[in-house]
Amino acid sequence: MLKKIIDLILYSNLFIACCAVAMTWQTQLLLGQELAFTPLVGLVFCATLVIYALHRVVGMSKVKDFLDVERFHVIQTYWSHISFYAVLAVIGGAVCFFYLNLSTQLALVLPALFSIAYVLPFLGKKREKRLRDVHFIKIFLIAIVWAYVTVLLPAIELDIWQEKRIWLMFVERSLFVFCITLPFDIRDLKVDKHNNVNTLPAKLGLTNTLRLAFLLMTIFVVLCFVNYSSISSLALLISAVSTYFLIYFSPQFTHDYYFTGLMDGTMIIQFLALWVSSFVVL
Repeated sequence: MLKKIIDLILYSNLFIACCAVAMTWQTQLLLGQELAFTPLVGLVFCATLVIYALHRVVGMSKVKDFLDVERFHVIQTYWSHISFYAVLAVIGGAVCFFYLNLSTQLALVLPALFSIAYVLPFLGKKREKRLRDVHFIKIFLIAIVWAYVTVLLPAIELDIWQEKRIWLMFVERSLFVFCITLPFDIRDLKVDKHNNVNTLPAKLGLTNTLRLAFLLMTIFVVLCFVNYSSISSLALLISAVSTYFLIYFSPQFTHDYYFTGLMDGTMIIQFLALWVSSFVVL
């Protein structure tokens, strides 16, 4: 029963939607705002559910030769749940959208287009390729779109997106998401090779990929200490260290809970570390 509950939470996309909310709330904290379930937070939750549901639907057609892999079998099992939650999310997202400022509504166009192009095929002679099927681009798209949605959109809603600290936060968030996405590319080497998609781990090799993650996570920490208070930076440092250890040991694991659960969960862990640190008075 416990496994069924975990599978439902992870593969119905509820968990990754909560991760997106956590990253958006993290931005609220770093901008000195009180945590609140705003229309933007609601939209981020709903949009994540919809995009990842579309990704599951289209992606399954790309892995027909790998249906014996447990996570693909589980996705098939919860197909009706994925579809049902996606429909509800479309309705909920539409309601949230109309409560946003006009500037935020307009700013949503760009990530929406990239996200749709990421999951829906429109490239190639037979229009069978998605943006994620273009060599090396997948991980950069994920990092930039996640940073755009969880950093820039809250700043645009507050009309402070022009500030230097926002753009430093954008880079910092992009680096973090980039790093935690690398293990997924390592995990998916066989699937990507089957679909003729080159990724950084395939090009660099395992050792150099882990070195790249260490370098980028170090830059992430430096930017945190430049941009935030000492207590916030310390919380993010702790998060970065624990996350890197999970990245480093990820090639030793094959069960998808490690990736869809732990690696994605580092976003929630980072938010919680920052939230707890907000109660510390130095």
